[in-house]
Amino acid sequence: MITLHQRNGLPNLAAEDALPVVDAHHHLWDLSAGRYPWLQDDYHEAFFLGDYRVLCQDFLPEQFLALTQHQRLIGTVHVEAERARDEQLAETHWLEQVHARFGFPNAIVAHAWFDREDSDERLAAQAARPLVRGIRSKPVTSDWPGVSIAGARGTMQDPKWLDGFSRLADHGLSWDLRVPPWHLIEAAEVAAMFPQIQIALNHTGFAWDRSAEGMRRWREGLEALASQPNVHIKLSEFGLKDSPWRYEDNRVVVLTALEIFGPQRCMFASNFPVASLRASYDTLADGMAQMLAPMGRAVQEAVFAGNAQRFYRLNLADSGVTQ
Repeated sequence: MITLHQRNGLPNLAAEDALPVVDAHHHLWDLSAGRYPWLQDDYHEAFFLGDYRVLCQDFLPEQFLALTQHQRLIGTVHVEAERARDEQLAETHWLEQVHARFGFPNAIVAHAWFDREDSDERLAAQAARPLVRGIRSKPVTSDWPGVSIAGARGTMQDPKWLDGFSRLADHGLSWDLRVPPWHLIEAAEVAAMFPQIQIALNHTGFAWDRSAEGMRRWREGLEALASQPNVHIKLSEFGLKDSPWRYEDNRVVVLTALEIFGPQRCMFASNFPVASLRASYDTLADGMAQMLAPMGRAVQEAVFAGNAQRFYRLNLADSGVTQ
């Protein structure tokens, strides 16, 4: 099995029996090639992981490959990195250039609004690109649990938003869902309305509140989403704003998600470089492999590679990677 490291002339330092890895969610950015307001202009004090100034610099393919050299990385999925919204297509084109040179990413989750005048045009343009498999377009959400903004413009109840969302099916695109845990049940309602659209819940639904009440709310949201067979979940981003990355705490999150969704609808995802604020790539990947080890090799391989290959319809042969 050829890894992305070997394809790029780097030694692969993974053990001989290491799991094949398809990273279902990572980012790249070149601040000289595009504009990323959250990294260059508008620093967000309320960022969910706290101080992220260390991220406000280039994160290039070479850096990603260096950080993953101890993993048997065979493919990746790039998720839009909030590049300036007048550069949505430019981000896709830049990633195509990265793919041509480095052999990854092997799929792109691009950005397009659902509720704008040019939404149809933007969706069609993204769908026409050969690596684009899905769209991540974040709905408007409330800042706190118990605060309802249902029906406001851009929310998951907005008729215009829903109409734009429905066009994903016309283009055969999936939706990467990213909302706080208090909006998960609303997202499940959307999933039920559009069973033909495949949905990937980002970041394990953000189990931010580890209190008994917070975990109850999060679990109820996951159960609502898992009841819809068109929803998968990415096991990623367990970082907390004011706490270090703890194996045992995050093991509870991972195993709960696996219990609710089943191992065939769970995908390993790193959320790098954002997750590097709390853990190294090896801490994330090796930690999750250890969490899954009691379930057997077949489950490990499904979660680490097979499920993402199927969900995002990856053709790894196009990158010179053999399976």
